[in-house]
Amino acid sequence: MNELICVGCGPGDPDLLTVKAVKAIKNADVIMCPTSKEGKTSIAYSIVSSVINDSKPEVVNLVFPMVKEKSILEETWKKNTKIIVDAVNSGKRVVYLTVGDPYLYSTWIYLHRELQTKYPGIKIKVIPGIVSLFTFASKVGISIAEGSETVAVIPSCYDLSRVKDTAKNCDTMIFLKDGRYFDKVVQLLKEAGFQDNSIFAIGQDLDTEDEVVRKLTLGEVTKETFTNKYFSIMVVKRA
Repeated sequence: MNELICVGCGPGDPDLLTVKAVKAIKNADVIMCPTSKEGKTSIAYSIVSSVINDSKPEVVNLVFPMVKEKSILEETWKKNTKIIVDAVNSGKRVVYLTVGDPYLYSTWIYLHRELQTKYPGIKIKVIPGIVSLFTFASKVGISIAEGSETVAVIPSCYDLSRVKDTAKNCDTMIFLKDGRYFDKVVQLLKEAGFQDNSIFAIGQDLDTEDEVVRKLTLGEVTKETFTNKYFSIMVVKRA
């Protein structure tokens, strides 16, 4: 049976690739890489490029446009899944890359559903990756959770009322992906019971030369604290 391997590439540092991930990448005939638009370098590929062997596998960029229209997204998932399936069925060793872990806010989740539904003959192997929230915690030296503490992971801050309701019942709030909206939640968190001495940490472009990491208290936050980068992370831990 033909096999497809999905590799979690971690947060950005090639040294954080797992041994199993490196082996799969080095053995690949074709590497499939998600990107947000045609001609744009895949972030996932930039992470693994240094470990690719001299055989120079074929690299295919699969475009996943950053839009909300369901019809466009569904058509994209179908098209990209078909490209992957055709490569696998040709007998090639195919690896699909994704930043972080394949099952946390990843394009792989949608491809996997398509594969399970329409191509059950494709054998799938998934190699997990380190996610940014754990890398970030190690950089700033904070615990994500301890004892009976509860944690919420928020992929965006578009629905502030929902974020506020969640914050009322959680000890640690982790905001991922879209740093352009982080400034909107500080007052909201205070209203949800996070005091000024709560731990506040924010980062952008982790494990790159442009990395920025800041740790302070919620009460010390100013408008200069925030990032406007999409690939950002913010952690607020109740005092």
